Amino acid sequence: MSDVRPGRLKVYLGAAPGVGKTYRMLDEGRRRAARGADVVIGFAECHGRPHTEAMLDGLETVPRVPCPWRGGHAEEMDLGAVLDRHPQVAIVDEFAHGNVPGGGRNAKRWQDIETLLDAGIDVITALNIQHLESLNDVVEKITGVPQHETVPDEVVRRAWQIELVDIPPEGLRRRMAHGNIYAPEEIDAALANYFRPGNLTALRQLALLWVADRVDEGLQEYRAQHGIGRVWETRERVVVALTGGPEGDTLVRRAARIADRSAGGDLLAVHVARSDGLAAGVSHASLARQRRLVEDLGGSYHSVVGDAVATTLVDFARAENATQLVLGTSRRGRLARFLTGPGTGETVTELSGDIDVHRVTHERAGRGTLLPSRRRTLSTARLIAGPVAGLVLPVLLTTVLARLRGSLNLTSEALLFLLAVVGVACIGGVVSAVIAAVTASLLLNYWFIPPIGAFTLDDPNALVALAVFVVVAAVVAAVVDRSLRLSRRSARATAEAETMSSLAGSIVRGEATIPALLERTRETFGMESADLVEEPPDSAGVTTAPAVAPDAGGVTTVPADAPDVPDAPDVANVTTVPAGPGAHLALRGRELSSSERRVLAAFAAHVGSAVERARLAEAAAEVEPVRAADRLRTALLRAVGHDLRTPLAAGWAAVTSLRSRDVAFTAEDRDELLATADESMAKLNRLVENLLDLSRLEAGALTLNLRPTSLEEVLPMALADFADVRVADVESVPAVRADPPLLERVIANLAGNAARHSPPGKQVLVTASVLAGRVELRIVDRGPGLPADGRDRLFEPFQRLGDTDNSTGLGLGLALARGLTEAMDGILSPEDTPGGGLTMVVSLPTAGQRMDAEPPERSVGRA
Repeated sequence: MSDVRPGRLKVYLGAAPGVGKTYRMLDEGRRRAARGADVVIGFAECHGRPHTEAMLDGLETVPRVPCPWRGGHAEEMDLGAVLDRHPQVAIVDEFAHGNVPGGGRNAKRWQDIETLLDAGIDVITALNIQHLESLNDVVEKITGVPQHETVPDEVVRRAWQIELVDIPPEGLRRRMAHGNIYAPEEIDAALANYFRPGNLTALRQLALLWVADRVDEGLQEYRAQHGIGRVWETRERVVVALTGGPEGDTLVRRAARIADRSAGGDLLAVHVARSDGLAAGVSHASLARQRRLVEDLGGSYHSVVGDAVATTLVDFARAENATQLVLGTSRRGRLARFLTGPGTGETVTELSGDIDVHRVTHERAGRGTLLPSRRRTLSTARLIAGPVAGLVLPVLLTTVLARLRGSLNLTSEALLFLLAVVGVACIGGVVSAVIAAVTASLLLNYWFIPPIGAFTLDDPNALVALAVFVVVAAVVAAVVDRSLRLSRRSARATAEAETMSSLAGSIVRGEATIPALLERTRETFGMESADLVEEPPDSAGVTTAPAVAPDAGGVTTVPADAPDVPDAPDVANVTTVPAGPGAHLALRGRELSSSERRVLAAFAAHVGSAVERARLAEAAAEVEPVRAADRLRTALLRAVGHDLRTPLAAGWAAVTSLRSRDVAFTAEDRDELLATADESMAKLNRLVENLLDLSRLEAGALTLNLRPTSLEEVLPMALADFADVRVADVESVPAVRADPPLLERVIANLAGNAARHSPPGKQVLVTASVLAGRVELRIVDRGPGLPADGRDRLFEPFQRLGDTDNSTGLGLGLALARGLTEAMDGILSPEDTPGGGLTMVVSLPTAGQRMDAEPPERSVGRA
C-alpha cells in the first residue's frame, strides 16, 4: 500500500445551496466516464430536483447503507463497499456531512473522503462556503443561521482542484422561485430568510475572496518552488515606504488611491528599522498614526530590519510580489544631495527592476538639514576621502593663497590652514587630521614663513606652529570620533526602542498570540522562518553543539553548513534563543549582528511570556468546569432555601390544619385547605421534576424516545394551563421528530415564561412555519423584552435577570427548555418581537428530514 499513489481531490465550491454544485459534479463524472474512466457514485444528494436526478443516468451507484437513528433510519455512504469496488473516480456529495456513528464509520464525511484518497481513489465532492471552519461564525452573523457541520480549511486547501460554482443572487432567487431548489411550501420562507439578496451577495463575496486567496497561495507556492524572483503582475500590490516623518500620511493616502484604482489591489505599508540605529528623525507617534490610517484604509502594516534601507525595501517588495512602490521625495536640499550622494529614492529606482516606483512630492520635500548629521559611522568613502583631503586640500589652499600673496598677513593664512585641518578632521577622523596637519604645517612653513622657499624647522616658531596644528587636529578628530560613537549608541538605542515599541504596540492591540509573535519576529529580523521548539536544534537536525555568544543575551548562532549534517537547509545559519522553560525560539536565515541579538532576546522573552500565558489559560480552562459546578451548587442551595420551602410550608400547614382536632372546619374550609395542599404539592412536584431533569441533562442520563410528532398533538396539553394564549398557523406544518412529553415540557415552560411577562390584556401568540427542512415554532409575547446585557445570561439556571418576584420560581424554565430542545436535535434562540417583547424560536427537524448531526443515543446530555 505504501506504493499507492494518493488520490486527487476536486471540490466544487458554492456560495449557497442551489447554485448547481451537485449538477456540475455529476456532469464531470459523466464526462470522465465517457472518456473511459471508471467512475462510480459513492453518495449523491439530489434533493428531489429532476434535472439533477437525470444526471445520475449512466453512472454506477454504490448502494447506500441504512443506519438506525433515533427511532428511525438514515442512509449513509457505504465506505467499505466503495473501497472494495475501488474505482478510479468516486463521486461523494456533501463534503461537510456528519455521519451517523456506528458500523465502523468515521465521524465526518470528509474523513471518509480522506480514506478514499489514501486508497488511491480520486474523489469529486461539493461544499458550500458556510461550511468552512474559518468562516462559520462570519456566516452565522450574516444569515443568523448557525452551521453545525464544518470542514477544516486545511483539508479543503489540500485539494488538487477547487472550482467555484457561481451564480448571481438574482438568478439564484429566480431558480428558487421556479421551484428548482426547495419544495413549493418552503419557497416563501426561504426567500424571506436565508435567501435574501443581502445574504446571498455577502456569501458570494466570501466565496470569491476565499477562492482568490487560494489561487494566490498556489501562485506564491509555485514561484517559491521554481525560484521565480521577478514580479508577476497577476494582482496589483502597492507597497508604500514610511520613514516616520510627517509626509507619511500623504504617502499612505496616495498609495491607497493607486490601489483602489487597480480593481481592489492590496495596500502594504512598510517601515525599515535599521539594525545599527539609523532611526534619527523617526517619530513613533507619526508611525503609530500612520499604521492606524493604513489599517483603516484596508491595508496591512509591516516593520522590517535592514542595514541598507533601499535594498531591504526592494527585497520586501519582491517577496510580497509587489507591482508598485510609493516613496516620498527626499527631504534633503540640493546642496545636501550634492555633498552626500544619491539617496534612498534614487537607489530604490535603480534596484526596482520591473517594479514601478512612484516618487510622491510633499510639503517637506527639500527642507531637510544641510549637514550630514545622521551619519552613523565613518563610511568607506570617508575613510578614503579623509587622507586624500588631508593631502589635497592644503595643496589647493596653498595655490590659492600664493596668488593672493600680499593681500593677507601670516596670521590670516595660518587660520585658513587651521580651518582646512579642522575640515579634514571632520571628514576622515584622527589619521586624516594628522596627515592634514603635517601637510599644512610644512606648506605654511615653506611658502609663507620667511625665508620663503625654504624649510625652517630649526626655528622655534615653526616648531610651535607645527605642534599647534597637530594638537588642534588631534583634539578635533577625538571630538568628532567621540561624537560619532555616542551617535552610534544613541541611534542604536533608538532603533532598539523603536522595534520594542512596535512589539509592545502589537501586544496591546491583542496580537500577542504565539503564531502572531513568531510571524512578527520573522518579519522584523527578515529571516526565512521562526519556530518555537522544545529543544534547540542538534547535530541530527541542522546544527552541531554551538557555543553561546557572551554578548548576545543568551542567543546562539550556528552555521547551517556544519559538517556531517544531512539535508541541511539552504539558509545562512540558525539562531536559537531560550524562550522560557522548555522552549526555544529558532530563526533560520541571515546572520544577526550583536545589537539585533539583544533585541531578539527581548522578543524571545515576550514569546516565553505568551507560552506561559497559554499554559496558564489551559490550566484555567481545566479548572473552569469545577468552578462552574461549584457556582451551580451554590446557586441551587440558595434557591432551594426559599423556592422549595414555600410550597412545602404551605402544603404542610394545610395538612396539619386538616389533622387538627381543635378546630371544626366546614366543608368549604376543608375543600379550600385540600386545594391548597394539592396546589402546593403539584408546585413542589414540578420544581423537583425540573431539578431532576436538569440534573439528568447535565449528567447525560436523560432518555429520549424520538418519533414523528404533530404540533396539534402536543400543543393542547402544553397550553392547557394558560388562558391568554392564541394558536395560529400550525395546521399546515409537517410533523417534527421529537419526544412528545419533552416537547410538551419545552412549550409549557416557554409559554409560562411568556405569560408571566405579558402585560394584562395581551395574549401570547404561538405560531409555526417551515424553513429548509425544519419547523420553527415561535412563542411571542408583548412584555418588556430582554435587557441589553440579558441575551447571554438568558438560559443560565438559577437566575431571573433581575426579577425579584419569588413567585417566578427557581429560574430553571428556560435553562431546561434549551437543554431539552438541544437533546432533540433542536435549537432554541431568542428574538426581539417587532413592536416590543420577546419571541422564543424552537427549531426542530421535520419527521421526513434526514438526520446528520447526532447519533441515536439512549441518553443525552450537555457537554
